[in-house]
Amino acid sequence: MTKSEKKLTLQGVDMISLLGVNDRNLTLVEKRFPDSIVAVRGENVVIRGPENEVKSVEKAVKEMAYTLNVSGALRENDVSMILDLAEESGEISPDREPDDVAYYGKEGAVKARTPGQKRYLTIAKSHDVVFAVGPAGTGKTYLAVALAVAAFKRGEVKKIMLARPAVEAGESLGFLPGDFREKVDPYLRPLYDALDDMMPTDRLRALIERGVIEIVPLAYMRGRTLNKAFVILDEAQNTTDIQMKMFLTRIGANSRAIVTGDVTQIDLKTRAESGLVRAQEILKDVEGIGFVYFGKQDVVRHRLVKEIIDAYEKFYDDEED
Repeated sequence: MTKSEKKLTLQGVDMISLLGVNDRNLTLVEKRFPDSIVAVRGENVVIRGPENEVKSVEKAVKEMAYTLNVSGALRENDVSMILDLAEESGEISPDREPDDVAYYGKEGAVKARTPGQKRYLTIAKSHDVVFAVGPAGTGKTYLAVALAVAAFKRGEVKKIMLARPAVEAGESLGFLPGDFREKVDPYLRPLYDALDDMMPTDRLRALIERGVIEIVPLAYMRGRTLNKAFVILDEAQNTTDIQMKMFLTRIGANSRAIVTGDVTQIDLKTRAESGLVRAQEILKDVEGIGFVYFGKQDVVRHRLVKEIIDAYEKFYDDEED
């Protein structure tokens, strides 16, 4: 009988829920496949036993992890059904990932809620550089952060960097009270909030302290080269042409970037100064760069947000007439 060994790394999976109370789920697996040994160390699962049985156990464990992430729970009946399928035919597709899911976080699945968001995820998963342009409330930044954390947990990148241009409404950072961190934190707070929704607070704090996750004003990216990193530029409508070029040329080997912005909320002196506006024209034919455009139908905030956007659009249209 040919012996085999398989090691699985289940990043982003709640291992306590996967194994069950008092390892009940693990016991069910071992009873169904008594010739195999399943050892769990942290997020790693090692399966040893007859080759055919190891393959069945591997499929079952992956399917259990998938079911847990999608539904938020793994019941004993779920495990029994999965083991039946693995034992009888092995016809399970455990590696599938729903097109509408960006990340399985501490609050459950972060997923697309509109057709525009689903298109965004599809393009972001198949392009190294993506521009996401649309009104506030369409999930541009939130989904970008979810994709970045998912890529980090899968080991596809070693660093996450989130940046924003520090363009204030009539204020200069130098005139604000406090040290550097106290001055820039208000402008970066939405990025911290999104990350806090994705990861346990202690884990997030540790990664920030180690510099694995950086949240910085755009100007602090000058001179950097970011390899194997997931880089997000938020509020990109407030970058200048030069700043946008600087950001895009920071991207190193095996890195990905998402640029988000709303061209209706430009705080620069003129719309023509916006690096986001110019980039759409300059880069539209560059292979490997994807563009996603959101509309008010993709707004997922309070129902009144769509009506507010409609009211402002009508007001400005009337003014132009």
